[in-house]
Amino acid sequence: MARGGAVRVTEDVNWTSRGACLQIAPDDLFVQGAAQRSARSVCGGCTVRLECLADALDNRVEFGVWGGMTERERRALLRRQPDVPSWYDALVVAGRSPDDASVSA
Repeated sequence: MARGGAVRVTEDVNWTSRGACLQIAPDDLFVQGAAQRSARSVCGGCTVRLECLADALDNRVEFGVWGGMTERERRALLRRQPDVPSWYDALVVAGRSPDDASVSA
């Protein structure tokens, strides 16, 4: 516990229950080609987009659209920044955009 009785939450493990994607069929997020554009649009206004993306990056999820990024986009980001120890810290805690090329730990 932190001072004053407040608990510092370092990782929100319940973010999955708040995803915008809960309103669509899971198979709609595991598509290829032009259908990925539609899948990505679901993520646009999602309140847990960064948590979702950080989880996919930290766990090297290979398939599907996660946090608004396709598997190809995630692979490219991981190649550009291979030394990020925690994408959760880099994106969620630091409040950075996944498009920010200066994300580093």
